[in-house]
Amino acid sequence: MKIKLDRTKCDGFGFCAKYAPETFDLDEWGYVSLIGAGNVAPEHEDGVRRALLDCPVHAITELHTHAEETAAR
Repeated sequence: MKIKLDRTKCDGFGFCAKYAPETFDLDEWGYVSLIGAGNVAPEHEDGVRRALLDCPVHAITELHTHAEETAAR
């Protein structure tokens, strides 16, 4: 799983860091940043998916590879 974070959308709710602390970090003002390049290890996918779904401002998106899009069709 690969994700992208749009920091300009973040309002500092902190749900992402609560559900996936190994993927998201909060700065001193409560705004999120990615730990790493957005590649999510399989054992952390559940927490990241929960963060993605619960983000009230939709600052987190899942990126799909061309192979995944082709297989889904």
